[in-house]
Amino acid sequence: MSDSHSEDHHGHIQLEYHPALPLSLGKLCLWLFLSTEIMFFAGLIGAYVVLRFGAPTGSWPTPHDVYLSEPIGAFNTFVLICSSLSIVLSLEAARKNQSGAAKKWLLVTFVLGCVFLGVKAYEYKEKFAHGIFPTKEGRRLYDQPDVYYVSALKVRLENLKSDLSEQQREEEVLEGVTRAQFIDTMLTGGVAHAARTATNTENPIEAHAILESLAYAVQHHEVSDYQATRLRNEKESLEGPLAKVEDDLKAKEARKTEISEKLKPPAEGEQGPPEDELREMRIELGGLMQEIAKLDQDAKPMRERIAFLNLLLADDAHLLNHGIGHEMEWLKLPFVLPSGNMWASTYFLLTGFHALHVVIGLIIFALVIFSTLDVRKSHYLENAGLYWHFVDLVWIFLFPLLYLF
Repeated sequence: MSDSHSEDHHGHIQLEYHPALPLSLGKLCLWLFLSTEIMFFAGLIGAYVVLRFGAPTGSWPTPHDVYLSEPIGAFNTFVLICSSLSIVLSLEAARKNQSGAAKKWLLVTFVLGCVFLGVKAYEYKEKFAHGIFPTKEGRRLYDQPDVYYVSALKVRLENLKSDLSEQQREEEVLEGVTRAQFIDTMLTGGVAHAARTATNTENPIEAHAILESLAYAVQHHEVSDYQATRLRNEKESLEGPLAKVEDDLKAKEARKTEISEKLKPPAEGEQGPPEDELREMRIELGGLMQEIAKLDQDAKPMRERIAFLNLLLADDAHLLNHGIGHEMEWLKLPFVLPSGNMWASTYFLLTGFHALHVVIGLIIFALVIFSTLDVRKSHYLENAGLYWHFVDLVWIFLFPLLYLF
């Protein structure tokens, strides 16, 4: 009895042979394509993660350092998520033969994709405007304050100076300071002083600190009390020696004037000093002129440096705390951003390839946006939607990595 029941039970099992995977050829090809794309973006994102979290603390740009706005990035993320919803609604409408509704939702998806690209173009424009882009030609971004950075700073200031019109030279950029004077002060008291002092310093740590102070004065994103204190102390340390040199100069200039008066030919009917005394005064005058030239030479770099420090530290160090590059954007000076070039390369690589995939998705949508989107086009919309969801998913990974860490 049990055997017959068993035979009857197994007799109801029917096996059906499928000659291929239970997928349409189009969807199979799409999944194969997406699998390669997943590996491609996994490699790019993995490389960024290794570089970002493998960098020493404080040596990788923060989003604020590179002018990335978290609200803008969040808005773009919201736009893509909405576009994923709209493409699903378009597919559902097509399956119900509601061509008008399907077109409407597909158009919404297309517009949202264009909005995403428009926001990304704005962000790219901001990076280029601030000199953050992955190229060495005409670059303003440097990873560290070294001789290459100082040289680029010097060249930029010299070119600016030579390109100033007569009207621009006399234009005041600070109270009592013209453009030409400001550039001269930066060249002599900033760049030249830093290069000379760092070169003559035997301690490499101190030499780096000197160049770092220059880079901080040019551009930074966080106010450093250490840098402000360092520069104030430097100014105080220079004021004493300069005052002594200036006093010596005044005394020697007075003595020079006195001797010059005595060496003048006597008025008619008057008798001048004896020849021996005249000879001694001429010898003393020659020595005084050499001493004055030497003192003036010693005082010149101190004067230039103090003039530069006075600009930075005026009005409670306003210019220093905000950065010359920020306050004087017309200068477009080279600046230092640790790991800035590596960040720029990875940022434009990741977002550039993602934007390219968005463009491809928009082209896919545009091919059928004017067609009759009924059930016959549902397979096309389904495959296009899968691709678009993948693009959305990639951005879900990119947003926190780039904007939040």
